[in-house]
Amino acid sequence: MNWIDIGHIEDIPLHGARVVKTPIGCVALFRTGEAEVFAADDRCPHKGGPLSEGIVHGQSVTCPLHNWVFDLNTGAAQGADEGRIGTYPLRVEAGRLLIDGAAVGKRSAA
Repeated sequence: MNWIDIGHIEDIPLHGARVVKTPIGCVALFRTGEAEVFAADDRCPHKGGPLSEGIVHGQSVTCPLHNWVFDLNTGAAQGADEGRIGTYPLRVEAGRLLIDGAAVGKRSAA
């Protein structure tokens, strides 16, 4: 894996989100716990809503436009909604957020 430092965990509010720019577009970072952060696409597949502006709860995010809920572990929409967002490997080391650049890069080839 090609780990890229993208910031400090404290840059993201607890139960909040931030967006980072990558060569293939914006990736949203969701902080669900003191030391737990997920990386996923920032756009809802339903109407393109900015998920980084949604509500973070548990290990999920709710789209701010139409209330679709996505599991941040798998990217799958919950309930009767069909859809999926891309998710990316992310880890925390000494408070720094590291994203797998190879996984993010694969998205641009798809």
